[in-house]
Amino acid sequence: MTFNGESTTHDVLEGIRLDGQHAVVTGATGGLGIETARALASAGASVTITGRSADKIETALQTLRSEVPEAQFDAEELELASQASAAAAAKRIVDRGQTIHLLLNNAGVMMCPEGQTQDGFETQFGTNHLGHFTWTAGLLPALAPGARVVTLSSGAHVFGTCDVDDLNWEKRDYDPRLAYAHSKTANLWFGSELQRRFGDRLLSLSVHPGVIQTDLSRHVPQAILDAMRDSFVERGVTMKSVPQGAATSVWAATSETLRNHGGAYLADCQTTEPVSAENAVSGYAPWAYDTENAERLWLESERLTGSKFA
Repeated sequence: MTFNGESTTHDVLEGIRLDGQHAVVTGATGGLGIETARALASAGASVTITGRSADKIETALQTLRSEVPEAQFDAEELELASQASAAAAAKRIVDRGQTIHLLLNNAGVMMCPEGQTQDGFETQFGTNHLGHFTWTAGLLPALAPGARVVTLSSGAHVFGTCDVDDLNWEKRDYDPRLAYAHSKTANLWFGSELQRRFGDRLLSLSVHPGVIQTDLSRHVPQAILDAMRDSFVERGVTMKSVPQGAATSVWAATSETLRNHGGAYLADCQTTEPVSAENAVSGYAPWAYDTENAERLWLESERLTGSKFA
């Protein structure tokens, strides 16, 4: 069956069962994350969600258990802006002996004011990429053979590549939009480099969910949000519902058609083509599959975090 940007999580899971599989979804106390968790659980998976606070986690668990009462949910507190939190949360899961079949690196921040994570990294790069880098490295021993790792990138990666020589914006004037693009290119490169290094053990994919109104935009001033909406209209970008936005992540995690597409960047429940005048919305930038800089980013990420994949 062929899906598109209007497909929902229900559509892509039709006829699919995930009984006996365990999924872990970061940033699943709201927005795309909680819908991703709900959808996977509705197909039979047990699910671990993560969130930044115990209160938000408990509220999300109550919602999920009421919507999918037959499913099994648990949770871990995870602050991706803290390397210690990312490493400790991953270790708790590994120490439980829990096998992971589906890992969805969904959490992130967008266009926040200039700042630093607890470890001194630029906030968006440090949270969106380095947090998930250490988290995934820590969980690698728990991944089942053939497990899928789905990392949320964004169509915003087309607005700027990842400058490996200035990962923490120490040599340039800070621009929240470009810093977000920088982090989302990093997510895409992480997905492809993970596949190159560990493709014999797992399937790694990255995803553009589309444009959805969620709490992700909480740091964006209203005037900029209004300008972005006008730009979307001019470019022919259609706003998605949350079930439509989460659909590509769920499709990436479950579709049998993707087994030979390791490292790919996906959008609208499709593999993607280069960005062009005819494909300006969901295509990938010329630097998306820059293998040299993806490898450099990986090595720099190891150096900055001290995290190793083994």
